[in-house]
Amino acid sequence: MLASEYDKYSDIFKMTRPIKIAPSVLSADFSRLGQEVEALEKAGADLIHFDVMDGHYVPNITIGPQVIKSLRSFTRLKFDVHLMIQPVNPFLEAFVKAGADSLTVHIDAGPHLHRSLAHIRHLGVKAGVALNPATSLEDIRYVLDDLDLVLVMSVNPGFGGQSFIPQTCDKILALKKMIGGRPIQIEVDGGVSPENAGDLKRAGADILVAGTSVFKTRDYKKNIEALR
Repeated sequence: MLASEYDKYSDIFKMTRPIKIAPSVLSADFSRLGQEVEALEKAGADLIHFDVMDGHYVPNITIGPQVIKSLRSFTRLKFDVHLMIQPVNPFLEAFVKAGADSLTVHIDAGPHLHRSLAHIRHLGVKAGVALNPATSLEDIRYVLDDLDLVLVMSVNPGFGGQSFIPQTCDKILALKKMIGGRPIQIEVDGGVSPENAGDLKRAGADILVAGTSVFKTRDYKKNIEALR
């Protein structure tokens, strides 16, 4: 996105707005996940992000509710759970009971998105929807009032370590305008790095999910601060 486009919508976003960093444990050392979560909290992470994959909706398998439950006692940070599973509705309650503070589902992971979002809120946690790179913003226009969070995928879901899709900034800017005054947070996931974090924040992102950028060295604090 051109700098002039950011300037045009300067009333929509403010660079002084605090950005939250949500490290994705998908890139952590799975042999010591408890210690990794503790280290992330000490390093200044704002949330812990979990990428749940089923090998069906996406071509990979990661973790389930039991892993999340086992980590709940290691940190006071909120658990931000991204469900890349299909069907998703039968598993919502299990993830909430495991300790999730927010659940994000994909539009096409169940037959009725509105019903899924209502169920999540009924369970007492924040409800989010994920937009894949090719998913139109129009697909969520009529559920905006049922959302706490929109997760904009800046890569195609299924694997960590992918390259950031540049058009994501334009999508975030358009989404910010669509949201208007609603208290909906915009989260970005995929290829997030210190090189593009500023553009994402200027476009209107509130939460940056990062795996490789946080876990690339053992100095998690330095890596998190670089993203801010």
